[in-house]
Amino acid sequence: MNRKIPVLAAMALILALFVALLDNYFLNNDAAPTFADEQKKIYLTFDDGPSDRVTPKILDILKKENVPATFFIVGAHAEKRKDVLKRIYDEGHSIGVHSYSHKYNEIYSSPSVLLKDIELCNEVICSVTGSFTDLYRFPGGSFSVAPELKQAVLNQGYRCVDWNASFRDSELKDMTAGKLYTAALNTVSNPERIVMLAHDTTDKIATAEALKEVIRHFKNKGYKFDKL
Repeated sequence: MNRKIPVLAAMALILALFVALLDNYFLNNDAAPTFADEQKKIYLTFDDGPSDRVTPKILDILKKENVPATFFIVGAHAEKRKDVLKRIYDEGHSIGVHSYSHKYNEIYSSPSVLLKDIELCNEVICSVTGSFTDLYRFPGGSFSVAPELKQAVLNQGYRCVDWNASFRDSELKDMTAGKLYTAALNTVSNPERIVMLAHDTTDKIATAEALKEVIRHFKNKGYKFDKL
């Protein structure tokens, strides 16, 4: 009996599981960061902004800690706060489309409606930065989005990104900086390449308060911070 066959089958299963885990937060290969170096990496991402109250606080911390991040913006918010959006861009962070309206029932009603929403948001980004972005994050994540909607976005050339760790700042009640810090550390599912979800809407003061300690924790653990 050839004993190598079960071993090869087991190795194939492990590889398939690893690929499936990556697909939880990268929907296409172009979105994935390269794995050329062996240093652990973390990508801080902020959804639903920009806001006048919280986004500047987050930017202050990122600047002080010399850390890049990625902001997935809501076009309707950014249109009213182009100065904040410009600061995000000027300080070297990545900007991605999250939605223009963020109204799930509307944008997920059909591929054409979804793509129009993305286009409107990208036009706001281009009006400030001078170029369109190819980064996209589905509102609520891609996990339960219909396959035809996902494919429509990918067909437009977007790099679609989910997450594999979270501050849980859109879920927890009675948010405190301590609770969010604990969530950020405890929700990591791939410690080698972390894509961290947080939010910078006006009610997320605790997120800004927790951010410095989260950054310092991962710095102390030897992580390199990068943007998408």
